[in-house]
Amino acid sequence: MRVAFFGTPEIAVPVLRAVAAHHEMAAVVCQPDRPQGRGKKPVPPPVKVCAQELGIPMHQPEKLNDGTFESWLRALAPEIGVVAAYGRLLKQPILDIPPKGWLNFHPSLLPRHRGPSPIQTAILEGDTETGVSIMQIMLDMDAGDVLLQEATPIGPDENAAELAARLATMGAALMVEGLRLVASGEARFTSQDPTKVTVTRLIEKEDGRIRWDRSAQSIHNQVRACIPWPVAHCLYGGEVCRIHRSAVIPENAGASPGTIVAVERDRVLVATGEGRLAILAFQMPGKRVMTMAEYLRGHAMQVGERFEEIR
Repeated sequence: MRVAFFGTPEIAVPVLRAVAAHHEMAAVVCQPDRPQGRGKKPVPPPVKVCAQELGIPMHQPEKLNDGTFESWLRALAPEIGVVAAYGRLLKQPILDIPPKGWLNFHPSLLPRHRGPSPIQTAILEGDTETGVSIMQIMLDMDAGDVLLQEATPIGPDENAAELAARLATMGAALMVEGLRLVASGEARFTSQDPTKVTVTRLIEKEDGRIRWDRSAQSIHNQVRACIPWPVAHCLYGGEVCRIHRSAVIPENAGASPGTIVAVERDRVLVATGEGRLAILAFQMPGKRVMTMAEYLRGHAMQVGERFEEIR
């Protein structure tokens, strides 16, 4: 089939590569380059880099709904549209263009975790299973009928970046199968159960702020969910530090939350509201991420010192 592909971040790249390997690509559409880093230099999104590598015509519209983009897309005459984390809602005039409609890759088992942060939210909420859904697109966000789903367990120490990479690979294979079903006329869609809908929100920097009076499991989930951004953070020695990897020690420490209760060769144990958190990878301002063993070789930490909440 002739496909118009819409996507922007890294998680969409495996889906784009898989679709391009099996179908004619009319064009790739992604969001504009955005300034990043201290120099605020515009950086192309990963999907743009991939499209250029594959030699696929690529477009980065600032506006979708002024009529110009709609005319451009209509002239391409795509048979079907594919969306993978494009990041903008498509309105009905655009949705009406491909005669075979649109398929969307969503990294959750819909109707659970609709919205912009399904992977991070699944980890934050302590889910032990997630998956990918291939669904039709409609005007209501992530509310379309589901064509295919595949479930996978979430590892107890798996972070959001690791899980996203796995789900992207799963979603790529599932999207290829979904397109095959549509092309062959075998596609059968199932409506979502409205009683089971949950909706996520955008993750913000505030979501990385550690509160040590919460349970060790909750903080561990926060550490995992906040990789690669905003990274779980707090104060140590009056400076903002970031915790990149952790583990849960269920036994309580008998100390106030945030207090260092043990310093070992490769980890530091900190009291929480319930249980202890083992810090395994750590970063101080202006420094690289270090394993705790690396950090402790050059910096002393003492039992009784405290990690404090940023207020």
